Amino acid sequence: MVSLADVSEYVSVATGGPSAAFFDLDRTLIAGSSAFTLATAARSMKMMPAHELVRDALTAATFKFVGDHSGDGTSDAVRDRILGFVKGQRQDDLQALNERVLPRLLGKIRPEARRLVDIHRHAGRATFIVSAAPQEIVEPLAISLGMTGGIGTRGKVADGVYTGELDGPFCYAQGKVDAIEHLARWDGLDLRQCYAYSDSSSDLPMLGAVGHPVAVNPDSKLERHARLHAWPVVIFSQRTKTVIRRTVAGVASAGLAAGTFAAGIEVGTRRARRGWFR
Repeated sequence: MVSLADVSEYVSVATGGPSAAFFDLDRTLIAGSSAFTLATAARSMKMMPAHELVRDALTAATFKFVGDHSGDGTSDAVRDRILGFVKGQRQDDLQALNERVLPRLLGKIRPEARRLVDIHRHAGRATFIVSAAPQEIVEPLAISLGMTGGIGTRGKVADGVYTGELDGPFCYAQGKVDAIEHLARWDGLDLRQCYAYSDSSSDLPMLGAVGHPVAVNPDSKLERHARLHAWPVVIFSQRTKTVIRRTVAGVASAGLAAGTFAAGIEVGTRRARRGWFR
């Protein structure tokens, strides 16, 4: 186990060429599940019935831990649920959910993760969220955090409506590797000089694909693997607390955050429409 200070020193070391840091979203960058937040917002906008909200909430709570390790097709089922949810929906409607989803997700960001994002940025590295969540949610969240971008699951769109098919890899397990390798080829990144952060053994392919993997609040399988291979293991706080100070400085900070949030929606919407991978 290493401290955040140790990791900060570890990631501050300059690399010899273009590199990036890739952050898993659920229970790594944020505390809790983005899927539940998205499902709740979709329910409030009458985009899904209540019984599907309950089912997806339970799925989100268990999938991260169970994954598809038993080969029972769990990841395929979750992929099909995501595509089934968006099928027939207008892309503009899903993007509109950001007004409800992003403030809630920003409130779940772990302070330690935010510090690491900043450290990587100051070291000159690109920073990305990599998640199975929809691209239309992941990208604006990343931009709102001042990150380079987000890599999420993209659904195929025809005439502004989702067809229920994938438009790229399902960003889970090996799909995350396919996505970051595509990005690395496009941006000239050397994955051996890149960093990756995750809490789940389902992300072992992504962690193994970079030269600097870090296990964050790892599940038991990931912790065993990390210790066996001498990967850094760090523990982030399980909860985040938002403290609003009623001062002039606090009001100014809130205004800045609101502006960044709005920019995240605008930039993320434009990128989602044209596709992250150009």
